[in-house]
Amino acid sequence: MDADASKRSLIATLQLAYSGERAAGYAYNGHWKSVSDPQERERIRTIEDEEWHHRRQVGEMLGSLGAGPNLWREIRAVIVGRTLGFLCHLSPWFIPMYGAGRLESHNIGEYEDAARYARGCGRGDLVDCLLTMAEVEWDHEAYFRGKVEGHAWSKRIRIWPQPPPKAMIRVTRPSLPR
Repeated sequence: MDADASKRSLIATLQLAYSGERAAGYAYNGHWKSVSDPQERERIRTIEDEEWHHRRQVGEMLGSLGAGPNLWREIRAVIVGRTLGFLCHLSPWFIPMYGAGRLESHNIGEYEDAARYARGCGRGDLVDCLLTMAEVEWDHEAYFRGKVEGHAWSKRIRIWPQPPPKAMIRVTRPSLPR
């Protein structure tokens, strides 16, 4: 992939991540308010804060690339995030925990891909921040995985594939199909 194609892919990936972080922030806001365990509430509230922080960072990256958010993805993010946050209050405990873990698993790869695209278009200055965000998403996935694996429903519902070890995020490897 040439530098121009890498830059286009980086912008597209960051636009997706930017809106995704918005949806996640709204969803986690409802999620932490729906759980009764004080430790779970605090951890999920912290995860919400980290998602909003990622959104600010990704927004700055988009600006540095001369790009901005995708309006339709932004509208969709508000609708999806607020709907999921509301549904957390109506669904059994397992469903939002499972959904959050599955989405966080995807986010790890999204930030790894963005780091590869950044490297490919000569924006090495973005790589460390993107990989750090992937590591934080890895921590989120591990938290939710730990919660759902111990639940009785996990014997009937297949858990999403486990991501590679966190240390592998900083290892250069070819992009994996998703």
